[in-house]
Amino acid sequence: MEKYDIQPIVEKAAAERSCTLVQLDVDDDNNIEVTIDREGGADLSDCEYVHRAVLAAFDRDVEDYALTVGSLGISAEEADSLLANANPEAGE
Repeated sequence: MEKYDIQPIVEKAAAERSCTLVQLDVDDDNNIEVTIDREGGADLSDCEYVHRAVLAAFDRDVEDYALTVGSLGISAEEADSLLANANPEAGE
């Protein structure tokens, strides 16, 4: 996957939550790490919204990628853990 394919999806979803994209990294193994923020701090529901937007745009079975979305106040790993505990299907 290419960063230029993902970035517009992330930016749009973040903007819909009054957030901005702070950082987007895609490595050679298709591990995607997204960091968002907004005034007052992005929260878990903002991270989840962006996460779901990317999942809706790209089929994990076809693209074979891993996705983590965090904020400046919530690390990507912490967000993944919170999402997995709140919704067991989110970790799949």
